[in-house]
Amino acid sequence: MRLTAIEEGHLRNGMPGTIGIAGLFPADGPPFDLAWLRARVRERWGGLERMNLTLRPPAGPAAFSGHRWAVRPFDPAAHIAMDDRDLNTLLTDAVSRPLPEDRPLWRLLVTERAGESGEHAVVLLAHHALLDGRSLETLFRLLMDDARPSRPPVPGTASARRPVRAAGVGRELRIIGARGRALPAAPTEDYAPSVAVVGLDAPVMRAARRQPEAGRGATLNELLLSSFAGALRARYGPLSAWPAGPAPFFGTVPVDLRGRHDAHRLGNGVTALRIPLPVDLDSPVARLRACQEEVAAFDHRCDAHRAILPPLLATARAMPWLAQVMARRLARPELTTSLCTAFKWRDNPSRLHGRALARVVPLPQLATPGTANLCLVHCADTYTLTVVSHLRTGDAEAIGGAVARELAAVAACEAPVDRSAREVRAR
Repeated sequence: MRLTAIEEGHLRNGMPGTIGIAGLFPADGPPFDLAWLRARVRERWGGLERMNLTLRPPAGPAAFSGHRWAVRPFDPAAHIAMDDRDLNTLLTDAVSRPLPEDRPLWRLLVTERAGESGEHAVVLLAHHALLDGRSLETLFRLLMDDARPSRPPVPGTASARRPVRAAGVGRELRIIGARGRALPAAPTEDYAPSVAVVGLDAPVMRAARRQPEAGRGATLNELLLSSFAGALRARYGPLSAWPAGPAPFFGTVPVDLRGRHDAHRLGNGVTALRIPLPVDLDSPVARLRACQEEVAAFDHRCDAHRAILPPLLATARAMPWLAQVMARRLARPELTTSLCTAFKWRDNPSRLHGRALARVVPLPQLATPGTANLCLVHCADTYTLTVVSHLRTGDAEAIGGAVARELAAVAACEAPVDRSAREVRAR
């Protein structure tokens, strides 16, 4: 079974390609029993074809034949193991190296040293060619005690697509190919992968989500994009102080193209939308409003992607060398500098073997040197930001801290009150 062009691209972009999701559980209980966990995984995942796919190298020259998937049932004993590292070390090592290709490209690790409070963690890792972030979320939900089996895709129930104008397609193609600017560079020899997991203050996040006061409130994605823009401004100054001329700084937002009829389909079902981050705006609320305007256009932009992707991917699949060219180009820091994504874990409370899920920690992939990727998750009353940077050692922590401060600044903003309103209240 041939890989799709998207899957082939994830293999050929020159990076390890590992992504992940971790669940943290309170320390007031025994470690997870591996035999029980392996039995649960076999029960819930054993029948999913995607979890039984092993990568096979090209039969001939890679430029002409491409990789293939082969079905090889996974062995829970080989895929599920204890790990004695703390969570941050485990995640940093995971994004820094590829998974071995002699078995299905995923692992499930259990550690009793998730953090300073001694939480236990269950960590699902996978190669992005096999699974995307939404797939990891789906699989993790399937492990929970009260999970319901996923419904198979229902043929013929896809929602009707809106007509796409040629002008919209052309505009999106220009955005995809537009040259942006990279983060201000450090000496190449100083680049190293680093991961930071930042727990965000829940009352601050609730206050930030009510901003701007005169508007509808903010989504997690809008808050992440705008606070990252503010963090970059605080760290590097306005764009006029950056090198590389007048080009904008683009953030990349993964958007799921699945519909209700195939919401639980595993694999890669997302597209990537680039937006210019409002680094030059000096007000936290102004940055938030600018990001809200960009996000408001996502539905129509996704329509353009639905029109663009099929012929583009069909061509790239027929010529695997084109998938490599596209993947390497899109991996360049001036094109895909920062991936920013956010989601809410909606199944609360969730339990695994009777243990309450306390926090969800996402793990975006490591990108090319000179980049940083961010993911924010809301689970119950916790908000967790993960930063995966390929900059200088410690930059992930610095960026995570700066984003947290920007979120606090958004939460603290007050809407301007005009004079007449103040006078009415005074009377």
